[in-house]
Amino acid sequence: MSAGGRVSFLSLSGLGLAALVAPLVLLYVLKVERTRIRVPSTWLWAAAARDLTARSPWKRLFVQLPLIVQALALVAMAIAAARPASTGTTIIGDHVAIVVDTSASMAASEGDVTRLDLARRAAHGLVDALPPGSDAMILDAGREPRIAMPADRDVRRMHAALDALAVREVEGDLAASVALASARLGALTGNRRLYVITDGALARPAALRGAVPLEVIRVGKPKSNAAIVRVDVRAGHDAALDRAEVQAFLMIANAGTERRELYVTMKQRGASDTLASRKLALEPGERAPVVLTFAPAPGDRGSGLVFELSPSDALPSDDVAYARVPPGREIPVVIASSRTASPWLERVFASDADAEVTRGPVVEALRDVPEDALVVVDGACPSTVPGGDVWIVDPPAGRCFDVEVGEPVERPQVTSWDEADPRMRFLVLDDVFIERARALVPTSRRQAIVRGPKGPLVVDASTSSRSITLSAFDVADSDWPYKPSFVVFARNMLEEARLHRAAAAAGMAVTGDAVRVRVPLGVREVEVAGPKSDTVLHLEANAGVVVLPEADRVGFYRVSWSSPTSGARLVPVNLASAVESDLTRELGSESGADTVVDASAVAVAPREHAHVFGLAALALLAFDVWYLTKRTRRGATPRVRGARA
Repeated sequence: MSAGGRVSFLSLSGLGLAALVAPLVLLYVLKVERTRIRVPSTWLWAAAARDLTARSPWKRLFVQLPLIVQALALVAMAIAAARPASTGTTIIGDHVAIVVDTSASMAASEGDVTRLDLARRAAHGLVDALPPGSDAMILDAGREPRIAMPADRDVRRMHAALDALAVREVEGDLAASVALASARLGALTGNRRLYVITDGALARPAALRGAVPLEVIRVGKPKSNAAIVRVDVRAGHDAALDRAEVQAFLMIANAGTERRELYVTMKQRGASDTLASRKLALEPGERAPVVLTFAPAPGDRGSGLVFELSPSDALPSDDVAYARVPPGREIPVVIASSRTASPWLERVFASDADAEVTRGPVVEALRDVPEDALVVVDGACPSTVPGGDVWIVDPPAGRCFDVEVGEPVERPQVTSWDEADPRMRFLVLDDVFIERARALVPTSRRQAIVRGPKGPLVVDASTSSRSITLSAFDVADSDWPYKPSFVVFARNMLEEARLHRAAAAAGMAVTGDAVRVRVPLGVREVEVAGPKSDTVLHLEANAGVVVLPEADRVGFYRVSWSSPTSGARLVPVNLASAVESDLTRELGSESGADTVVDASAVAVAPREHAHVFGLAALALLAFDVWYLTKRTRRGATPRVRGARA
């Protein structure tokens, strides 16, 4: 980019006014009709008499000051009507890529405008400074790169693409956008330039290293900002009052140079009453944890919670966080058996005071299963198992989920187990005796959790929406129920089910990520309404999971379904990014940029000069009027060429 600007006309049709110079000259070469006056002698008017007797209507054009002044006035008016304008910069490049940062920090206010408004102005200035014949592409750089406009030479489309850019409340990562722009420019020949317009709040320090010359245009000034950078909500227990409570853990950061006094409040979605609040004072650069609690009512499970930080500051999206009231520790356990099962399964789960165990035949037990239940199927493998996590015990021969169940194997030994698997924590199985077990053939060796000399004895058959465990033997055909490891294994299963249920219930996600939402297995289609409720998506569910595309706004996303039964779920999405909330960061040499300039150095819009030529035209007309009226006041009579005094 160079400082020398160029002048152009924003309305070329205005130059048509200059054609009025021709009628003006015509008026000066036409003969003027004389007035007849009686005089004593015609000797002094001999030249005029010859002019009257001539047959041609034209006379010779003499250069006169009024003609020059009036012609110049017409030309000045024509130029003013054509709206002459100049730009302050000129881009040197045949192929140009403009990357505009649209991450959450670009919504920070800079007076009456935002940083994105300043970025748009700078980008408009770059477009206006493009040399004739060059092309440019525009990239929308949030969490992932988006091509707002491919390489084109149409300046109007470039301006329209820039006007359509909007802030996405995500943690920005310019590296991917810079890499994409560099790759596109690298495939071209000629002079190539890459411009990145950003406020400098980069998630990765070396994000601006490109393969082509790269110049950064910085927008915004460093600002102090406080933010909620982490939030977690869990179900707890108030020992003093012996009651359940919801515990919210938040991390508040002061990314600024001044001491801040802040209030943190917790409210339920759609309510005005405050459930809990706390005041804190943070020094510059300090982070402080905050714990807020309240006693939930029975109907509060799954409802939304809103956390607010006040007073608000330059960046609104990090002054608020969202969560859901998690379920309690109580978890339903459904045991479905195809035979007269041993009592060991019921006893081991009933030993947990927070487990609500129900038992029955397969068909009856699986008829009305709670969505978040741990389901234990003994001696069968139904094609569809409702509920949450599943434990299949001693399945029959055939296909069970993605595992092939074979013939019985006599007295298999336990040789090893996967200690890293959460279901196998804190237990030892080398002393377990098994009378007989089924041969299990999983699709992958990695699915084996407990191994024997002739194949795995416990296999992980989990899907994308739930955890599924297959045991190759009936616990009654072993001495495992007499071992402490059996109780530990059952407790691990319960804790994993609680964690999965809490994750599905809280469902907190980070903006910019694809969000996975668990729904009932029978649901085939859902409707998703965003935080602004201006867009409704219709998505398909597969195996109890719906994947929301990139959530780029903080707030609640409501996922609802109407078949086979109606239901809905709130999904809270937060920014929670200490990097994006730090509005004091400035670009350094580690960023990889070749040049860093301030946005004020870029012409944000053409500077029009029509007023200058308009004033010049008025001045010329005023002079013309003064000149003509001056001669009239003095009584001057035009001297006839060739006459004597």
